Amino acid sequence: MIFLQYIIPQHSLSGLMFRFARIENKWIKNKFTHWFVKTYQVDLSQANRENIEDYKNFNDFFTRSLKPDVRPIGDGLISPVDGTVSQAGNIKNGDLIQAKGKKFTLKALLGNDTDFKDFTTIYLSPSDYHRIHAPFDGKLLKMDYIGGDLFSVNQQTAQSVDNLFARNERVVCYFDTYTIVLVGAIFVGSMDTVWHGQITPPYGKQFSVDYSDKNISLKKGEELGRFNMGSTVILLSNTHQFDLQAGLVVKMGQSLSV
Repeated sequence: MIFLQYIIPQHSLSGLMFRFARIENKWIKNKFTHWFVKTYQVDLSQANRENIEDYKNFNDFFTRSLKPDVRPIGDGLISPVDGTVSQAGNIKNGDLIQAKGKKFTLKALLGNDTDFKDFTTIYLSPSDYHRIHAPFDGKLLKMDYIGGDLFSVNQQTAQSVDNLFARNERVVCYFDTYTIVLVGAIFVGSMDTVWHGQITPPYGKQFSVDYSDKNISLKKGEELGRFNMGSTVILLSNTHQFDLQAGLVVKMGQSLSV
């Protein structure tokens, strides 16, 4: 029920999940991971480690790597994640579509006046691969962490909670060729990037790091970060339009652009 999300201690519960996901007791880890794989029908055939017993803890399993070449890299701007397209299109008058009948502003999402022309929002379900990859060659310019709520980001919540993606905790990564927003959610124990490491927890307000003089560049398809539990990414571009329909299932490396 959506109303419960307004009253539960979102950050405390996410903190508990952070700790639980790192329990190394083999019986607890294996029992829970087997339950998770069965419940969410996780396909482990493409994972580097197919046996649940080979993972150190549940988070190690959840952020599992894939076998080489199982995600071919397409042309143009590619999907940074495995997931389902929630929305995609032009940013009109500074507004992005959250769900049918609901919009939110780019300014509220980013916390500044940076302009972009096109966007796509991709939701990662519990069964998906949860590493995030660079959608295009680019040089990192800046990263902003914006504290906030931790509502669920599934379709039902997106249709019910106003300004969902602009009120949830998020990490905004500005590259010279695109910007990607990692949106936190309930039970997302933490978010990491390859250049900073663990960003959350602790949960806080806002900080910004300028990387313009650090020469940090990622090639298309290289790992950018990861969700320690599932969530959503929003990809923003001024150079590519997205030829996508809501509900489309995409894989990391799949071409998204026209």
